[in-house]
Amino acid sequence: MIIPKDNRRTIYENLFKEGVMVAKKDFNAPKHEELEVPNLQVIKALQSLTSKGLVKTQFSWQYYYYTLTPEGVEYLREWLHLPNEIVPATHKKAARPPRPAGVRQGGEGAYRPPRTDRGDRGEYRKKDEGAPSEFRPQFGVGRGGPRGE
Repeated sequence: MIIPKDNRRTIYENLFKEGVMVAKKDFNAPKHEELEVPNLQVIKALQSLTSKGLVKTQFSWQYYYYTLTPEGVEYLREWLHLPNEIVPATHKKAARPPRPAGVRQGGEGAYRPPRTDRGDRGEYRKKDEGAPSEFRPQFGVGRGGPRGE
């Protein structure tokens, strides 16, 4: 399929910026949900990249999910004439918020001192008195259990 160069450029720029792209399987849609490009051109351009091994395709519930591969990043960087410092959003490391000084992460293997502030949790465990002497529980009463007494 012949795709105009400005539409192909729009598709590739968006794919490179995000690192992923979603397209509904609707070949007659006048435009893509995010871009001002016909949906068929988006699907076919990404299908071409998939056949070259530059994009991975996953299809689920009538949507195509496209993910850029490392080879695809290099190809689009060259095609769009971008420097090496620019990377897709999916390849950027998420910035973690700084932790306050003196606070350690509580992951596996982290030391945690034993808790001493149990409050009234131990109160219910005290056995000051047992069941009354006249208490006689009956088990199996009903369906086929012992009767009478």
